[in-house]
Amino acid sequence: MFRAERSKSTLGSTFSLLELIYHATVRHIRRSQGNAILGLLRNMVQTFLLVVSFYVMYTVLGMRGNAIRGNFLLYIMSGIFLYLTHTKAMGAVFGAESSTSAMMKHAPMTTAVSITAAALSALYLQVLSMVVVLYIYHAAWGPIEIYDWVGAMGMVLLSWFTGVALGLVFLAAKPWAPGFVGIVQAVYSRANMIASGKMFVANNLTHKMLALFSWNPLFHTIDQARGYTFINYNPHFSNWHYSLIVGLALLMIGLMGEFYTRQYASLSWSARR
Repeated sequence: MFRAERSKSTLGSTFSLLELIYHATVRHIRRSQGNAILGLLRNMVQTFLLVVSFYVMYTVLGMRGNAIRGNFLLYIMSGIFLYLTHTKAMGAVFGAESSTSAMMKHAPMTTAVSITAAALSALYLQVLSMVVVLYIYHAAWGPIEIYDWVGAMGMVLLSWFTGVALGLVFLAAKPWAPGFVGIVQAVYSRANMIASGKMFVANNLTHKMLALFSWNPLFHTIDQARGYTFINYNPHFSNWHYSLIVGLALLMIGLMGEFYTRQYASLSWSARR
């Protein structure tokens, strides 16, 4: 009499799991900001300020000649949107509840649900912010023309996927060395301000410069996204297949690491004397 009725069928279990992921996602979105509208506005303002700061930097430093011929603000936003999607997804998964969290004491809750909810909440906030910012620019300043919006959106999702995979690797390693892993995650996020390649296009780089950035899957997705966004840009030195393969490899490593860590993780690891 004290247990909730659960469906034992495959379809019923699937819908129960999806419902649990939905509620966990909503909880993760509202965790940092109690008001959902204020949380979305804060995310939009952060995106808008980053676009304005890069626009001013390009103008002051005289770097507009290195951009792709076309809508200059769209060129800036194509890099910033993917960078924020990748970084926010990685940070959300890295901060998800682990096996030692108090939330795991509730029977239906699992680490898989927590990680999935964190990843979906980051995707929801970034896609919604991206759509709203693009609509405001389209309605207030001028029309936006995207050559292949399906391909561009695919690169956004691929940037999100690689961020989730990398965040899962960091999450699996966090209980073993929380301080060190946190520093590595923060350094990677800051380094991607330049290493992501959102400030330039790959076709204009020398081979020595390409060697410094081609390791980064986000560099490839941003360059490919600009190829889908602008009709007169054809990326020659990037490949979205590389980002997909790296993301899948990191996902497998993260899943294996999280499974291994869950077997040995203990609350006493984080205890303070």
